[in-house]
Order: sequence, then structure tokens, then C-alpha cells
Amino acid sequence: MTITIEILNRDDLDILKNIDPDVFDDAIDLLRAIEFLADPRHHLVVAIDNNLVIGFVSAVHYVHPDKPVPELWINEIGVAATHHRQGIGKRLMNAVFEIGWELGCAGAWVLTDRDNTAAMSLYTSVSNSAPTDHVMFSFDLISN
Repeated sequence: MTITIEILNRDDLDILKNIDPDVFDDAIDLLRAIEFLADPRHHLVVAIDNNLVIGFVSAVHYVHPDKPVPELWINEIGVAATHHRQGIGKRLMNAVFEIGWELGCAGAWVLTDRDNTAAMSLYTSVSNSAPTDHVMFSFDLISN
């Protein structure tokens, strides 16, 4: 069994029709997937096993008015439970780092909870720095 890592683009929508249900938080919304893949600042890398998506990482590269080069924000990573502890997360992270490097990004960053042991282990294994203590606030922008 060979697991391949693919960087998706707007022509790869069909790949997102065969996903292990344990990979993403929710079902793929076709219109959002089209919008995501059409945006050149959005990046989606998937791991495929026998035509089934068993892992992904999504990221956004962005510029800021006071920064000389872009940065890469890693939004989310997921790997099906059936494929945990096989190095797939590390392969996905390295693939998205390659995208950032090709785009001239100064660095990449991601947030996670300290008690998310799988994420902490993965990020520690691919990082060249120690985790820091940041505080994240979320703001609900949808009013009922």
C-alpha cells in the first residue's frame, strides 16, 4: 500500500469526493471547496491511500503591510485514525512547508491546545523551536 501526498488545485475537486469520514470535521461543502481551491492563497495538501483521502493539511499564505515577506498560517491538519502513527502528518506538514518555501514565506505557524497530545507531538517533531504560551480569543461574528 503506497500513500501519496498531493497538493490540490482547482482541477482536483473530484479527489475530495472520496474521503475517509474521520479526516475532516464535517462533510465537504462543494461550493466552499470550489471557492477554497480557486483562491491562490489557500493551500490544501492531502494524503491518499488507494484513492481514499486519509489525511489533509490546509494553510493560507498572507502578506501584511508592515512585513517584508509573506507568512504561512497552518489552519488545520487531520489524519484518519486508521492511519495514525505512520508519519503521514509529518509528510503533510513537510509538503505544506515546501509550498511556503516556494512562495518565499518567512515562516509558518499553527495554534493548538496544549492538551492535544497528538498535535503537540507532531508539531514538536517538525519544529525547530519550542512552543510558546499564547492566548487565543475567538469572536462569534454570526448574530442570531
